[in-house]
Amino acid sequence: MASVIKLPIRAPPLPSSWSPTSNSKKTIGPLAKRTLLPVGPAYLAHVRRSVHNHSFEDHDRHLEEERKRHEELHGSGEEDDLGVGDEEETPDLLALDPKEWKKQDHYAVMGLSHLRYKATEDQIKIAHRKKVLKHHPDKKAGAAGQTNDDAFFKCIQKALEVLSNPERRRQFDSIDPYYMDMESETPSPAEAKKAVDKSSKEFFRIFAPIFEREARFSKTQPVPLLGEPNDGKDAVESFYDFWYNFDSWRSFEYMDKEVNEGSDNRDDKRYTEKKNKAERARRKKEDNARVRTLVDLALSVDPRIKRIKQEEKDAREAKKKGKGKMNGTATPKADELAEKKRLEEEAKKKEEEEKAAKKKEKQAAANAAKKARRAERAATEPNGA
Repeated sequence: MASVIKLPIRAPPLPSSWSPTSNSKKTIGPLAKRTLLPVGPAYLAHVRRSVHNHSFEDHDRHLEEERKRHEELHGSGEEDDLGVGDEEETPDLLALDPKEWKKQDHYAVMGLSHLRYKATEDQIKIAHRKKVLKHHPDKKAGAAGQTNDDAFFKCIQKALEVLSNPERRRQFDSIDPYYMDMESETPSPAEAKKAVDKSSKEFFRIFAPIFEREARFSKTQPVPLLGEPNDGKDAVESFYDFWYNFDSWRSFEYMDKEVNEGSDNRDDKRYTEKKNKAERARRKKEDNARVRTLVDLALSVDPRIKRIKQEEKDAREAKKKGKGKMNGTATPKADELAEKKRLEEEAKKKEEEEKAAKKKEKQAAANAAKKARRAERAATEPNGA
């Protein structure tokens, strides 16, 4: 821990010629104590000398040895290049037209083909620095056999402009030509079925990298990946539920057509924007349909679905066999229940019959009483009345 050293420093006295002006309201403030903290490279060097008991010469010699050792490990004092920017350019790449910058593969131009959307900001900066040192027109001016250097240098600058801007890089990643070529190579249903029928492992070899590639477009993270051959019903259903409701952030603004250069006509701009919007919506719809077709294909050939259905069928048959076996033997409990039900039905039937008999007797008594009252009235009335 740093220690505080008190220095015996006092403010010098005021000169005898000094006097405050009559219009000045300034006064001399009281003396203040200041605490000086030992910091900075000089203090750190002092600490290293003290800890190692080095003189100034010993300390300088130690620093020189460390510098040489670092050069041996990392090379002549240069910063760690993170292993990027060293890819050799193909003739087609060097022949790119900077005016067609929307058609160029920015990752290939920067020497980041092996990383692509996984490249970090530091890797992009280092790759750009390497490419500039290699292809700057001033450096290669007059070199024999060098052509199109200025054009490729402009391509490098355009690649940096796109990849260093998060929004524009996201737009480019949406239509990365490397992955779009891979999307077109998705196997047909017949090919997938044939491969999976040959071996269930083929299903995971074919579809696992496809879903991993598509997962980067999901708004919801983390994304459930394909899983393992022995996954249960819940895991498999959860996977397909997620992908059937897949919400993609993928957009297609990068493929928008530019307004004619030099045109200030607002109608031209509105027409171009309207057309671009319609094209983006169409491509988005097609992409959603593509993902849905991919999920349908995976579901149709997934060996886990077949296994789960077979397990459920076996369980139903086993349950059915167990029930049939029980019915084929003595079942006292079932007999008791059947006898109890029969007795209840008989008791109910008897009760209904008794109710019907009572009702019939009551009706007969009522009719007899009514007949008796009529006979009594007829007897008491005078004849011929």
